[in-house]
Amino acid sequence: MSVLRRATTWEISESEDSDHDLKSELNRDESCQKETTDSRGEPEALRSQEKPINLPSSPDKSDPRVALSAPEASGGSPSPARKRRSREEIEEARLKAKERKEERERQRAARAREKEERRREQQRRREAAETLKSLRPENCIKSLTVCVEPALLQHDGSDILLDTLAMLEWRFSVESQRLSRSITWTRDLPQAEDGQARVEEEEQMVLVLTLADFVDVVISVKEMVDSDGEETGTVLSPLLECLNRDKVVTMLVTDLESDHWMEEYFPEQMLRTKLGMKDQDVEEVLVYLQLYKNISVVFVESWQDITDHVCAVTKALSKRPFKLMTERTELPFCVDGSWAGGARVGRDGSGLRDVWVRQIQQLNRVSPAVAAAVAEAFPSPRLLLQAYQNSGSEAEKKSMLAGLSVKTEGKERRVGPDISARMYRSLTAENPQLVLD
Repeated sequence: MSVLRRATTWEISESEDSDHDLKSELNRDESCQKETTDSRGEPEALRSQEKPINLPSSPDKSDPRVALSAPEASGGSPSPARKRRSREEIEEARLKAKERKEERERQRAARAREKEERRREQQRRREAAETLKSLRPENCIKSLTVCVEPALLQHDGSDILLDTLAMLEWRFSVESQRLSRSITWTRDLPQAEDGQARVEEEEQMVLVLTLADFVDVVISVKEMVDSDGEETGTVLSPLLECLNRDKVVTMLVTDLESDHWMEEYFPEQMLRTKLGMKDQDVEEVLVYLQLYKNISVVFVESWQDITDHVCAVTKALSKRPFKLMTERTELPFCVDGSWAGGARVGRDGSGLRDVWVRQIQQLNRVSPAVAAAVAEAFPSPRLLLQAYQNSGSEAEKKSMLAGLSVKTEGKERRVGPDISARMYRSLTAENPQLVLD
């Protein structure tokens, strides 16, 4: 490297100081450029400008140069994921989507139908429960009304009837009837669709008669019997007209003027005394009224007996709807109870043996011990039928179960030929009218 000479120092003026400094800076710059040359005589700054620029392996998308080159890259062949589907594939996808939608709609409609059926079933059960509750005697008696004819209230002692009905909190009314001195019953029915209340008149009727009235009735009946049942236009005419409307009449005969007539006379004695009839004639009149006119005659002593009879009829009418509903069932003789519930059978078949034992026990004179012994030997009806098929003669089949041992209370006995033969006939007979015993 060349050695720079130090200039001789001399004094210069202030005006020449800035020029001297500028020349010094230029000389230093030239010397620095000479020192940085390489062996080939080229400056290092020129070599650094000729170096290639290395780009990163993964281009930065934020770089605008990379963004400009993106369309050129996308102009090539599309990737497999973005490949356009054919028309058949589009149509197939559309059909699948439509099928899925229709399936969802069908499921939604099925759920709606099931929900509606459950609602209707709950409504039917609720209405059935309300109907059953209303048919209970304690609730049904609240819909009954005892209708008393005003003529009965003119006699002493009639207040016993009204006081008793009021004490029992039963509904009663005083209104005119078709027959004088009669007592009838009406029942309130459920409201119709138009909201109007309905009232039904019961077929029961109680007719309170005095001794004089009953004597006239007996005379009229005797005339009818003697004339071969032809009506003669007597005191029975209004009563017979009422009977044509399907009424069941009960005559309560009492002496309303005297409370002790029954202590002195019996009805037969009274009739013989008043009419001069024989006992056979009186019995003939009473039987004719009961059989041909459906009229029952009851002799009572006082208004207390009349009141007791009215209360008994009212209670019987309150129980009638529930009894009619029970009789309309398929097996009216089967009542509710734990013993009538039957044997419970599980999904795995548990409990079938108990059903088989009860089926055997349905036969006449078959005890639970005998049924258990037969079920122990043949656990199912099929096994017993297969044993009958494998047996030889008819006599062997009938006596197959006769030798089975039955243990009851420490004693041991046999089933016997009678029960064995009945078991055979009950399982193999084809005649439904066959009597097993």
